[in-house]
Amino acid sequence: MRTLKLLFGLGLIAISLQSCIIETGNYYNGQSLEEVVTNYDLWYVDYNRTTGYGDVPFLSKAFTISFSNGRVFANNNIVGIGYTGNGYGIQIGTYNTYNGVLEVHHSLDGYYEFDVIVDSPQSIRLRDNYNNVTYYLEGYYSANFDYDQVFYDNIEYFLQEYDVWEKTYTSVEGELNAFDNENYLSFTPENARTFYSSVDEIGTSFNALVWDYEGSYEVYDVNGYDNLKILTLHYDNGDTEEFELSVIDDSSIELYHNASGTTYEFDGYGFIQYRKEENTIDSGKKRVKVLRKSVDRKPHLAITKKEHIKGATTKVPARK
Repeated sequence: MRTLKLLFGLGLIAISLQSCIIETGNYYNGQSLEEVVTNYDLWYVDYNRTTGYGDVPFLSKAFTISFSNGRVFANNNIVGIGYTGNGYGIQIGTYNTYNGVLEVHHSLDGYYEFDVIVDSPQSIRLRDNYNNVTYYLEGYYSANFDYDQVFYDNIEYFLQEYDVWEKTYTSVEGELNAFDNENYLSFTPENARTFYSSVDEIGTSFNALVWDYEGSYEVYDVNGYDNLKILTLHYDNGDTEEFELSVIDDSSIELYHNASGTTYEFDGYGFIQYRKEENTIDSGKKRVKVLRKSVDRKPHLAITKKEHIKGATTKVPARK
């Protein structure tokens, strides 16, 4: 019986110590909460590890978050990541560390309280008990942070951050195919992953575009190539088109059509900046957990000679 009491007492002590770690501000090796959240100038939000059923909007749309001198910064967009705000993104609010609690005042969403749990010197959790959700953050220094990796790990959001993608180039090489006729694409987060395609002529006003086709899309990793993806369009009429997707810059992509051997380039227009401020757009974007599949593929050699647009005098029937 004495042994059981001793074990029970040790258990209570352990629980009390854990509570101190969360509540008193003595987090890791005697550091205060302020020191913990500012140990790294950039925290990567590992959204795929998020637990709980609630939602904190400013965290569920952020790729990175930073705490500095009472101000909170976030990279909400993939476009411009690494450059916007010198790598820290935009200011989204203010914060305070009080009595072992991280208080965040978002510029429009209001007030949030978080317990901060330290898993390791480089990994913490932000737990919002009111909204029943916990976010996992990994600490980095901006000078050594791999922004490119974050970009390619979240390529779906890059596609969604422009209202319209306009075809600007079609290679001479390659067989004629139905996708030659489609000059505009749009990728949206609705219904998980939805895309639209239009055959309207180049130069059509974006507000006047008619979306002729609709479907779902998937992005796959290519084993051995961090900066190359496979984009598959599943049209509602049953057609499927597969492309090698590579990024030219923050507003341009290249699509290599595997079936025909044709290379296309698209430029993005209508950049959507995800921030909640006056005169900016907020779509209520919330990231979803992405479990992307990987494929083995030997990529083609990109075509660099751009002479003229294929099919200038020959047309193929549009898809039904």
